[in-house]
Amino acid sequence: MNQAELFYRAAEMPVPVFSKPSAPSQAEPLQAEADEAEIAPPTLYIVRLADYAHAAPDATRMAEQRFRREIDKQLGGEVIAALRAFQNASESSESDLAKQELALARRWAKAYDAAKTTGFRDLGETDEAYFEVRPL
Repeated sequence: MNQAELFYRAAEMPVPVFSKPSAPSQAEPLQAEADEAEIAPPTLYIVRLADYAHAAPDATRMAEQRFRREIDKQLGGEVIAALRAFQNASESSESDLAKQELALARRWAKAYDAAKTTGFRDLGETDEAYFEVRPL
């Protein structure tokens, strides 16, 4: 089982719908389905709990899953874009970035804090631990 199968259930994937084809009229040009072009696979990324030595492997895995669910809930399909915007904002001055990128970086900071709180919920003391997010 890969990460996509683990976190994205098959029920959430779009199901193709086949309809009875109709003969195109001379006045209507053939067009590709607009829905097919708009569907993009989710960007995959890895979440890892780092610097937390006290948890059992199952507790660590559950914390990572809680973190991932919350950050997906907060950012939707923009997790990697928001992470990159945050990294750019951290390394650049505010005048070097577009307003949209700054807004996305702020969303990342807020979403990360909420996901971190959710992820650490059942772990206890977490002074130096953090969640690392990396694109695949």
